Amino acid sequence: MTAAASPAPVTIATLEAFSEAWNRHDIEALMGFMHEDCVFQTAAGPDACGTRHSGAAAVRKAFAAAWETVPDAQWRNGRHFVAGDFGTSQWTFTGTAADGSRIETDGIDVFSFKDGKIALKNVFRKARPNLPAAK
Repeated sequence: MTAAASPAPVTIATLEAFSEAWNRHDIEALMGFMHEDCVFQTAAGPDACGTRHSGAAAVRKAFAAAWETVPDAQWRNGRHFVAGDFGTSQWTFTGTAADGSRIETDGIDVFSFKDGKIALKNVFRKARPNLPAAK
């Protein structure tokens, strides 16, 4: 009897590819990185954790909502770190709000990994007023 192959661990390259999928607005690719029992905790919301989305269907819907709210959303200047089943991605979020004002703020994702996938994506973002609309 042979043991089942262990899934490949999450690496810095994995987090780089995950970030690239965010910038392409590629929901299928993003969900390919997520564990089936994943959790996404947003930067804002009514709870201490922001808003908690549990399970792949809820996470998919919440991820897609980011591009509905900010259609030109980008996460730039990524810096990634992985140690075992824990990782982080630091970035600068940019985009245009519905009123035309510009968003530019730093943030970090804190991850937990399970079975070679992202089990938890916990977002923290600086609270910064939007910048005036581009002229």
